[in-house]
Amino acid sequence: MYRQVPNLITIARLVLTVIFFVLLNWHTPDTFVLHMWAAFVVFLLAVGTDWLDGFLARHWKVESVFGRVVDPFVDKIMICGAFVFFSSNVFITEAARLDYTTGVQPWMAVVLIAREFLITGIRGLAESKGIDFRADWAGKIKMTVQCVAAGAIIVDVAELGKVPWVHVVRDLAIWVTLAVTILSALSYIVRARRLIKE
Repeated sequence: MYRQVPNLITIARLVLTVIFFVLLNWHTPDTFVLHMWAAFVVFLLAVGTDWLDGFLARHWKVESVFGRVVDPFVDKIMICGAFVFFSSNVFITEAARLDYTTGVQPWMAVVLIAREFLITGIRGLAESKGIDFRADWAGKIKMTVQCVAAGAIIVDVAELGKVPWVHVVRDLAIWVTLAVTILSALSYIVRARRLIKE
């Protein structure tokens, strides 16, 4: 039974991701702040399950094809989807009469999504040749930085941009995320060329 626990946790993260998007999208002026904080809590739970399922799969030596495919798929949906939401014009709450932007421009979301398409294509090509092309340190750092950025954005939204240090952390995290995303893509490209040549 325990062999299926990591996969069940991955599925639970997909459910949490859906709840996260519902909270980001569905609110009224009166519930805006509450829903943003709830979205932040759900996001933290989802990020925690991302660490937990991988840890248990490695610890129990029950890594599976399902986990290798679905786990990164859910990660991509959660992060890319979050940045798509963040880049959609503005979050507006009439209660505070504040026209508030998240700091994420549409082109930034495109960069993140393009990177994921590129790496998925490279991984598919490599594994079709029998080459193990699982995530490396660059991919793990990229995911960590993206989660920090998304969390900072949600907190800044929940605070309506009124906490200066959160605002600064948000902006810094967004730009670091973009840089790390591009660098990790280059790292995977170099790695793929080397492995395929060998």
